[in-house]
Amino acid sequence: MVKKFTIINALAVDASADDLDALDADPDVLDISLDALLVGSSTYTSKSDVQTAAPLQATLGLPAQKLTGKNVGVVVIDSGLAANGDFDGTKFYDFTSAATNNAYDDYGHGTHVAGLIASKGSLSQNAYAGIASGARLIALKVLDAQGCGSTSTVISAIEFATANKAALGVDIINLSLGHPILEPAATDPLVQSVEAAIRAGIVVVVSAGNVGKNIVTGMPGYAGILSPGNAPSAITVGALDTANTTARADDVVPTYSSRGPTWYDAFAKPDLVAPGQNLVSDAAIGSTLFNNYPDRQVTVAGGQTRFLRLSGTSMSAAVTSGVAALLIEASRTATGATPSPDTIKQVLEYTALPLDGVDGLTQGHGALNGAGAIALMSAIAGSTGAAVPDVVATVSPQSTTIAGQTLPWAQTVVWGNTVVWGNTVVWGNTVVWGNTVVWGNTVVWGNTVVWGNTVVWGNTVVWGNTVVWGNVNDSR
Repeated sequence: MVKKFTIINALAVDASADDLDALDADPDVLDISLDALLVGSSTYTSKSDVQTAAPLQATLGLPAQKLTGKNVGVVVIDSGLAANGDFDGTKFYDFTSAATNNAYDDYGHGTHVAGLIASKGSLSQNAYAGIASGARLIALKVLDAQGCGSTSTVISAIEFATANKAALGVDIINLSLGHPILEPAATDPLVQSVEAAIRAGIVVVVSAGNVGKNIVTGMPGYAGILSPGNAPSAITVGALDTANTTARADDVVPTYSSRGPTWYDAFAKPDLVAPGQNLVSDAAIGSTLFNNYPDRQVTVAGGQTRFLRLSGTSMSAAVTSGVAALLIEASRTATGATPSPDTIKQVLEYTALPLDGVDGLTQGHGALNGAGAIALMSAIAGSTGAAVPDVVATVSPQSTTIAGQTLPWAQTVVWGNTVVWGNTVVWGNTVVWGNTVVWGNTVVWGNTVVWGNTVVWGNTVVWGNTVVWGNVNDSR
């Protein structure tokens, strides 16, 4: 088997051990990577699930907004899509071995993710409409009935979306999946395909992963970011538990949400966190998730069980993709121009709402702020060619009021690897992030983590250069 990827100038091949030795000795071969197995970043075993849908749009400050993501194209690379009245006009392409032209989702993860982004809300009387209900969905199936797929299949889907950006009207790619980081970002084929898509003008939103908790002790740990969440230019999203309320004061980052830094490169990820706990969205009836987790099924008026309640950074990425679609519509409404992926990322970072007492490698710049991001994007789009930082300086107030509480924006942006925008981030060979992280060859984090060749976590050493912490091959 040989599969060629022009997007990253690479081949996927079946190779024996002897073949690998020969390839390793070939001077024309720059690098060899594993075609790793990856899975969707959802978790289904929470014992604290509630029976009502979280007021998702309200906690993002969105009810007063009239934007719907109209005509914004969102590619969902996942387990497929179950066709129903919430997904009229969706395009579907199957990259699995059972490729078909008929939309389906035998696992159920992709349908849930797609619903959070752009469900029309028809089946739930708008109770579970997506964040960007007017967006155009393009579903690319890469995961099988068990929610598993290969890295090469995902790269094929990313390459397809990038090559057909104009023909399909692709603006955003949502990747609610990942695998453990096995090599530096510069040689990781999945990361490099994401970076190529971003260079082509596509916003790429990626789940951070659900390996933030030690499966034995239940304690939160660090460096659990999955690939391609370590892609520097991607918007990497961790999870936020809103406690099913609109107010932000009770929001927390659940222990399963993967924290930074990234393996090998020590990138500061995630970029932000977004609602991801106990979110209700469309179910793929008869799928693996629907059948295996009947306690997660949700019934709406009329007694029909058409929805599923899931948690995880998969859901958080989907919510963020929905808000990104609203930002693109806001810019196009103001000027007709589509903002760059960098601008979308910077706006989301700058307007994020920091959580008190939570470090930067857990929450990134803070929690997703839909209303604030739209306000800032509208100001930037309405400017007449002024530099983005100059426009931002004129925006006032730099805060958002949700449930009667006025919350200040993060007002920090990491722009590329070196540019600083804000008052609290210094980034070069050494990073000082807020008051908690000092980063160079060594990280000193609060009173609990020392990072060099070995991490000391509390009083216990949990990993060095080669130890894999937790069962990171399974993000469920």
